[in-house]
Amino acid sequence: MTGRSRKGGRSAKPRRVEVPPLVGGAAAGGTGASGAATGGAVAGGADEGRAEASPRRFLFAVPPLTGHTNPTVAVAAELVQRGHDVAWVGHPDSLEPLLNPGSRVYPAEDEAFTARLAESRREWLRLRGPAALKFLWEELIVPLGHAMMPGVEAAIEDFRPEVVISDQQVLAAPVAARLRGLPWVTSATTSAEFTRPLAGMPLVEEWVRDQIGEFQLDHGIEDLLDLRFSDHLVLVFSTGALIGDVSFFPDHFALVGPALGRPRGGEFPWEWLETGRRPAVLVSLGTVNGPAGERFFRAAADAVRGMDVQAVFVAPAGMVADPPPNVLVRDHVPQLALLERMSAVVSHGGHNTVCETLANGLPLVVAPIRDDQPVIARQVEAAGAGVTVRFARVRADELRTALGTVLTGESYRAAAGRVRDSFAAAGGAAQAAERLEKLT
Repeated sequence: MTGRSRKGGRSAKPRRVEVPPLVGGAAAGGTGASGAATGGAVAGGADEGRAEASPRRFLFAVPPLTGHTNPTVAVAAELVQRGHDVAWVGHPDSLEPLLNPGSRVYPAEDEAFTARLAESRREWLRLRGPAALKFLWEELIVPLGHAMMPGVEAAIEDFRPEVVISDQQVLAAPVAARLRGLPWVTSATTSAEFTRPLAGMPLVEEWVRDQIGEFQLDHGIEDLLDLRFSDHLVLVFSTGALIGDVSFFPDHFALVGPALGRPRGGEFPWEWLETGRRPAVLVSLGTVNGPAGERFFRAAADAVRGMDVQAVFVAPAGMVADPPPNVLVRDHVPQLALLERMSAVVSHGGHNTVCETLANGLPLVVAPIRDDQPVIARQVEAAGAGVTVRFARVRADELRTALGTVLTGESYRAAAGRVRDSFAAAGGAAQAAERLEKLT
C-alpha cells in the first residue's frame, strides 16, 4: 500500500504564520475580519458573565483540504477567546492561508506523499462511484494517515495537548492519542457519515471498516475502533433539521450546527450588486470539482442569461467564456459576507457551502458531483429547502427552471428559514467549545 513510510516526517518545531505590521490599531494576529482569533499564539479573554474554564491545550489535526479545515478555525477561535491554547498539525502550506497570523502550526507531512498529492487528486477527480471511493481510501486517506503519523506524534510530544481534535479523514491523530491515553474528539465537517451512505453496499461498507482497522493494527493498536467516530466526543457541524432523524444518536454526538466564525474578508466589487432591485444568486462548485465544472458553468451562464437576476460565479479565470452582462465571474469571493446579499445559491452540495447558505435562510439548487455531496443534496431536498439537478447532464433550461422554482417558491425559503433557526439554536462554535471544555 502506498504512503506507509513512517520516516521522513518533518521536525516537531512549530511554524508561526507570519505576523504583518499592526493595522488600524489592532494587534496583529489578535483578530481576523470576523473579530475572532484563530491561533494558539494570541489569546483573548473569556466573555463577560461566563465563568472561565481553566486554561487547556487543544491540538487540531486536519487534512490538506480547505472544506475540512474551515469549521475548525471558528472553534479554535472560540477556544482562544476563552483563554485556552490552540495548535494545529497538518500540511503547513495548506493550513497557513486559512489561519490568522500567529497561529501555531506543526508540520505533519511526508515529502514523497506530498509530491504525488496533486496528481492523486487529479486522478481521484476522474473517477466516480465505488472506484472513486476505493481510490480515496487506498491512495489518499490511508497513505495520508501514515504520512502524518510521525508529525502528529512529534506535535503531541512537543505541545502536550490535553485534548486532540481530529478530522474524520485524519487517521493518525486518533491513533496517536489512543497510544498516549489522551481524549480525542472527532470533527465531522460533513454529516454524510451519520446516514450510513454505504448501507446499501454492505461489502463496501465492511471494506472501509477494514481499512480503518488495518491502519490501527499497523501502529500497534489491537482494540479496534471506527476512527471516524470518537468514543469521547463527536462534533457534528449540522442539526437534525438538515440531517433528519437524530433521535438515536448517542449523547456524546454533539450537533452544534455550522461554525461560521472564519474570517469574512476578501476583495469584492460590492457596487456591482444591485441590492434590493433584483435577486442575486451565487453559483459555486467549491474548491475541488475538476474540469467537468466548465460544462456546468457554461450551462449555468445560459440558464441565467435573460433572467431578471444577477449571478456571481465562483470559477477559475477563463472557465466561463463570454459571460452574459448579468454574470460576474470571480475566482474567489468573501463567501460569508456575500451570502448576506444573496437570494439563492447554486451549489455542488459541499457541506460547508450548504450549511453557510442555510444559515442565511437561503434556498438551494444542488448539483452533487461526488462523495458526500449526493447525501447532502438528499438532505436539502428532504428538508424542503431546495431542489437537485444533475451535475454532469444538466441542461440550461432545466437549471433555469430549478432556479426559478426556489426563487419564487415560498415553501423553499420557509424551509431554509427553519433550518437557519435550528442552526442558530444549536450554538455553533461556542457550543462546540463548551463541549470541549467539559471533556477536559
